[in-house]
Amino acid sequence: MRVTARPVETIERRSWKALLAKVASLVRDFDAVAVVVGLPLASDGGESQMSIEARSMARKFTLSLSVPVFLQDERVTSYEAKRRLWEQGASLAETRERVDSEAAAVILEDFLSVLDSQPATE
Repeated sequence: MRVTARPVETIERRSWKALLAKVASLVRDFDAVAVVVGLPLASDGGESQMSIEARSMARKFTLSLSVPVFLQDERVTSYEAKRRLWEQGASLAETRERVDSEAAAVILEDFLSVLDSQPATE
C-alpha cells in the first residue's frame, strides 16, 4: 500500500462546529482512515497551553469522527516546512501563505515514519 502526505488547504478555526464539519468533509473526500493532530509541545518536551488545547481538540474529534485520532509532536515542523518551501523557490509571501499546510504534511510524514518503524503485529 502506498501512503503519501501532501499539503492541502489550511483550515481556519472559527468555531468548533465549522471546524468539525470541514475535517469530517476532508475525511470523506480523501477516504482517510485516521486523523493526525499536531501536538505543539514546549521545546523541552513539556506541555504548553497550545498542547493542552490540541489534546482537547483531539478528544473532541475522537468523540465526533468515525476514524481514529492520533497526536503527533509538531516541534520544529514549521522550520522544516519553511526550508522545503524555500528549496522549491517560494517567495517570502508564498512561504507565509503555505507554511501551515506544508507543516501539516511534515507532521503526517513524521507520524507515518513512526508507524513504519514499529514492528508489525499479527
